[in-house]
Order: sequence, then structure tokens, then C-alpha cells
Amino acid sequence: MSRKDTMEEFAGIHKIDLSQLKSKEYFEHVFNLNQITDAQINDFINLKYQEERASRVDNQDYLVDQLTRLQHFDWGGSFGNSLEKNIVNNYVKKIQSYDAINEEIEGNLLSSLRGYTLNSWYNHWTSILIEDLFKDHATVLPTVGLVKKIDFFINDIPFDLKVTYFPEQLLADKLKAIGYGNELTMLKGICRKLKIFIPTDIKDKALKLHLFNKVSEDQRKEAKDFISTLRQHKKEIIAEAEANPTELKKWLYENQGEARFDASNRFFLVLTDETDMSNSWKLKRNVVFLREKITEHLTNLSMDMSSLETEFYWSLDQKTYSCKSDILFLKYSE
Repeated sequence: MSRKDTMEEFAGIHKIDLSQLKSKEYFEHVFNLNQITDAQINDFINLKYQEERASRVDNQDYLVDQLTRLQHFDWGGSFGNSLEKNIVNNYVKKIQSYDAINEEIEGNLLSSLRGYTLNSWYNHWTSILIEDLFKDHATVLPTVGLVKKIDFFINDIPFDLKVTYFPEQLLADKLKAIGYGNELTMLKGICRKLKIFIPTDIKDKALKLHLFNKVSEDQRKEAKDFISTLRQHKKEIIAEAEANPTELKKWLYENQGEARFDASNRFFLVLTDETDMSNSWKLKRNVVFLREKITEHLTNLSMDMSSLETEFYWSLDQKTYSCKSDILFLKYSE
């Protein structure tokens, strides 16, 4: 609310004279007025949100329809958060031939750029949809405009919403810990046993999904038993994390990207399609499912403040950080 235009609008509603003040003095002056209550401030914030939300409500069905047209969530390469750096390092500085770099632009680079752009587009608009589902709830206080590291307040606690999936690396570590072993190795083993062709031109991450799909589609009993056992192990690992979320919250903080590191309060929304975890990204556009589960959680929410306290160690600066965090698991199953 500290922005000049916002403060002037609030002052106008409550007949507060700001004429003798500089704009940088508005916030402190209004904040210290005894006649201004928290309820009045909250009502104004909700009014501003409803004005902003109105334009998106009418457009929501169209937006969800457009998002549903994305059939494959494929980044098309390892651009990560540094698109320009990867283009320079992997194309500009490595290729000397004019014809060769043009072929790369029209081929691999164009394909990668398309995947990167489509996935970024999908993540941006689904994040807005999901934020609105939280902010629509009566117990949530939205922010006015964009505020760095804060999307909304719950019980006066500011939270940065992070929509994510159960981390593949942690899942792999847990599978090894229970004695299952490496998932890709196990998939290769069942493929050899059933004489299912294993390609050699696919990188490990993509190969794991490729072989999982091939085994899933195989109707032989050995294949069905293998997939059933693997899915059951993953369900149990995620259920354990849901029952005892401290480890996962700490892991998510400690393994965040270096470029986006921060120790702000976070509300983690963990989406899992238990029928096929590789399709968990589709849940981000399933507004009906999300609204029901998020509304139910917020309506029944009774925050145990001690459970929100989170400590994590950031290895790059060798410091321990303290913050508050909450987590909600949304699991879809047929």
C-alpha cells in the first residue's frame, strides 16, 4: 500500500488530508492515525484485489482452454534460467561455419527455444490461476499489486507461493534408501528380461520416462507387476513426506537454484498425479480440482505456529537460515 497512488486513493476514501505531506511521508502518516483500523486497511486491500480479479474472472475459461492445448511439457534442452548464456556458449562460440549455425538455428535451437517459451508461458499463466484460488478465499489477504517475495498473507503471515512437484532427486534417494535401487537401472533390467528394445540415443532423464512408458503399455504380467510395485513405492514415499513434511520443506530450501536463492516464508503446493507422475504438470490447469482442494485446506486451516518454523543450511555461503513455511500436498488418482 505504500505506493503513492494507492495511498492517495486510500486517503481519499477515509477523508485523510495529505496535502501538506511529501509522497514518501504518506505511509507513515496514515499508519500512525488512531482512527484507521486494521479492518479498514484489509477491506481496502480486498477491494483493490476484487477490482484486479474482475478482469481475470471473465477470461478464466478461455485461459484454461488455451493452457489445455499444450500436450507435451518439454523444455527442449537445458536452458534453465540463462537462455542467452546457453546460446552463446553452445552455439555462438562453438560453431564457426555460417551454414552449420543456420542449420542449428532452424533445427535444434528452434526446437529448444519453442519448448522453453511454451513451458515458461504455461508456468506463468497457471501460477496466476493458482494464486487467484488462494486469494479468493476469505481467510487470505492478497497483496496490492506485485510485492517481492510475498503473494498473500494467511493469519497475518506473509507467504511466497511455490507450486512444485515432488523432487525427482529426493524420490530417487528414497527409492535407494528402501532398497529398490536406481529406477533407470531397474527399468533397463525389466526391459532386458521382457526383450523390450532399449535405445542408446536418448539421455538418461528422457530415457527413464521413455522406458517407463514402454513398460507401462506392455500387457504382460511381469510388466504390470513391475509398474505396480514402482508406483506403490513412490506413493508410500510421498505419503510419508506428507505425514512428516519437515524434511521435504528443508530439502526444497536447500536445493533451490542459486540464482533465485532466498529465505523468505514460503507456501509449497506439491502436485502429484499418482497415476503417472510425469503428468503432474497437467494438474496446474485443473482449476476445478485445485479450487476444491485449496478451499478445503484453507477453510479447515489451523496453523500450528511451531510447525511453520523452518531452518535450513545453505552450503554456498555456509549459513543457517530461519523462516516460516507451510506445505499442501495435492494428489490426483483415478
